[in-house]
Formats: sequence, C-alpha cells, structure tokens
Amino acid sequence: MSKHETWRTRKYWEQVGGLLIEEFIAVKMGPDRGRRLMDGLIVLNEKNEIHNERTYDIEGKDVIIIQTKASRLGMYLLGQAYFSKFLIEKLNPRSIKSVAICGKRDLLMEELAEKHGIEVVVIGAEEITP
Repeated sequence: MSKHETWRTRKYWEQVGGLLIEEFIAVKMGPDRGRRLMDGLIVLNEKNEIHNERTYDIEGKDVIIIQTKASRLGMYLLGQAYFSKFLIEKLNPRSIKSVAICGKRDLLMEELAEKHGIEVVVIGAEEITP
C-alpha cells in the first residue's frame, strides 16, 4: 500500500461504507500470469470495517472496485479501472461499479471514463486529514 494512495481509498470508503478490502487479490499468480490486485474493493451491504485479509467471496454481492493514484487522472489509471471490472466479473458478483480515484482532474480523461462507465473521484492532497 502506498502512503499517497491508501488514505484516498479510505476517504472514499468512509463516504460509501461497506466492507473494505485493501489490495484485494483479483487474480492469483500462476506460471502463465501475474497476480492482479485492486487497490480496494468495497463489498456493499456488509459491516463497515476494513477486512484483515486480501481475499473475500464476492459471489452474488454488490461491489465497488477502486483503483487509486495520487497523480493526475491518466490512461494508466483508467486502464486499470476499466480492465479490473472484467477480472472481477469472473468472481460472479451481482453488480460491479468501477471507481478511479486520483489527485488531480483531467477533463478529457474524465469524459472518456464516463463513456466507459468509470466513476472518477478527485481527492487532492489538500484533503489530507491528520
């Protein structure tokens, strides 16, 4: 977890509620593939707490995928948010919402995100709470 990203993920989660799983393992490493992590995954309609493991059975659950970067919204973060949804679909949740959290806006990238069903949340450095 990154000191520049984790607090942003948690700040978003505090507004949404549910069970937060940080560094959720969407795909386990294998001989022919790398491990794929979500910066955060929120399981809605569960107790408001941070899960102490990196896995959770989300079959039939409503989930929010979170990918977070401290920098300006860009193609790397949007790519993560977009493709994460396809990885999570394999775990059979009832619904999936994909959220890209960033430190600065980019109007062009936000327009693309909206066209592809990705919510963009900007949480700037000035929002750090001690």
